[in-house]
Amino acid sequence: MSVETPTNPIPIEPSSGTLETAAEIQAKQVPLTCSGHTRPVVQLQFSKIIEEKYYLISACKDGNPILRDGKTGDWIGTFFGHKGAVWSAKLNEDASMAVTGSADFTAKVWNACSGETLHSFTHKHIVRTADFNKEGNKIITGGYEKKIRLYDLSSPDSPPTEFGELPSNIKNLIWNSETNLIYSSCEDKTLRIWDTRTSTVVKGLDLNFNVTSMDMSFDKSFLMCTAGKEVKFWDSEKFDLIKSFEFSFDASSVSILPESHSRFVIGGVSDLWVRSYDFTSGEELEVYKGHHGPVHSVSYSPDGEIYATGSEDGTIRLWQTYPGKPYGLWQTRKVEDTSASTLAE
Repeated sequence: MSVETPTNPIPIEPSSGTLETAAEIQAKQVPLTCSGHTRPVVQLQFSKIIEEKYYLISACKDGNPILRDGKTGDWIGTFFGHKGAVWSAKLNEDASMAVTGSADFTAKVWNACSGETLHSFTHKHIVRTADFNKEGNKIITGGYEKKIRLYDLSSPDSPPTEFGELPSNIKNLIWNSETNLIYSSCEDKTLRIWDTRTSTVVKGLDLNFNVTSMDMSFDKSFLMCTAGKEVKFWDSEKFDLIKSFEFSFDASSVSILPESHSRFVIGGVSDLWVRSYDFTSGEELEVYKGHHGPVHSVSYSPDGEIYATGSEDGTIRLWQTYPGKPYGLWQTRKVEDTSASTLAE
């Protein structure tokens, strides 16, 4: 890992004499900008909360995944070793390991504490996606070979288990090992659910457009995806469609607020805006512009206090779910008392 000092900008607080109303503070969304990448950021993932901390890993076309403090965005380390764009980067359950998939035809497993490469699995084409099982002792990979492969890290030299060949390039894989299910998407407008015990498809979910992103809620109750102008949410075990929304723009990525599931955030394929919506009604809650390129990935933190966005402009931005609330590097501001008793004096 690199050992440079992080240089993330911190929001500038008003001077000590400045008074702001609560409404003014609520209206001010001041994102933290996390630099360090030199090319588009294509995937973000927050870890679970581990000993009161959590982490953020990013995949980037510059080939160097970065690990950060999730709450502040402060740089922790960079994983060096890939020789091509990194399309996927995920942490295991306790954030002790990372798995990455790259255009250099490899998937790598890393020690997330030291940055050391633990395993490197060579493929015959680009690896677009990879994920751990819950125990962190196995990984799955997928990409332009159109095959899902399952590797046992306890015997890394053994041939992987291969699932049936898919009709097109694999873009996304998620492993829900608690239910022995793997979710896959490729370029044929279909989500497939696989049973790891039989290596077979048990369910297909047809869509109107190719999938641009796929993710699960933190509690694994929702499977969600973006496809064209549509955003869809399914029950992750019964596969019932819970919610479906259609927008006026092509959506690139979606993430749902943990625990309450009361709102979700999405990025756009071709615009610079980040938008959040009410999950029940679909009402637009906030629209923010901060990036200088399309937003490729969005993700809520495990406590739901912030969400991260990764962009074509090579930066990551951290946004407060509830602007004005003291949290992390966002400090308390002086608030003008506008109560009736004060105004009457």
